[in-house]
Amino acid sequence: MGSLNYGLDVKTTKFIANEIKIIYQKKYQICLIIGGGNIFRGISGAAEGIDRSTSDYMGMLATTINALSMQSILESIEVPTRVQAAINMAQIAEPYIRRKAVRHLEKNRIVIFAAGTGNPFFSTDTAAALRASEMNCSVIIKATKVDGIYDKDPIENHDAIFYKDISYSDVINKNLRVMDTTAISLAKESKIPILITNINKKNSVVDAINGLGKYSKIS
Repeated sequence: MGSLNYGLDVKTTKFIANEIKIIYQKKYQICLIIGGGNIFRGISGAAEGIDRSTSDYMGMLATTINALSMQSILESIEVPTRVQAAINMAQIAEPYIRRKAVRHLEKNRIVIFAAGTGNPFFSTDTAAALRASEMNCSVIIKATKVDGIYDKDPIENHDAIFYKDISYSDVINKNLRVMDTTAISLAKESKIPILITNINKKNSVVDAINGLGKYSKIS
């Protein structure tokens, strides 16, 4: 969304794509999950009176729009990608097939998973934890608009306490809303650490992978 109030800011998408390319060039295998809140938030739609299941499906379609935009820009900078969707939409994306996704990674392609889990009532965060578990990922990175985990919103509260390292259980027990409880619980069960970093800062993701810069780690 960038500085826009709604929709896709191509400049921001290009910036993120270039950040991903830096990691790709270091020979990491990468799976991407992209939310759809810049276009439509299922839970907000439900609050406005749309049926919750219908609202969540609309949110899944929004994630697919974002996935296709990211694919297009990544491929324009010579990063090969494939989009796999949890909902069948054969004309624009492959269906999610785990073995096929693994094969794409083996062929040095980035796999972008669209449409969440394919089920209503599950967030994009939960989809990320689910796909990370299925693909045997070594780490989950949540690249967001803050540079880690705080006890309260650091944008609104200057006295917010920063957590560099924190356990899955503490995130749940302290009700720290960095990811939903289902996602945290699934990552804990699969023993996949989670790094939280700021996507708007240049090199923040690759720095977090290398243990540099400001980020939080859940493990």
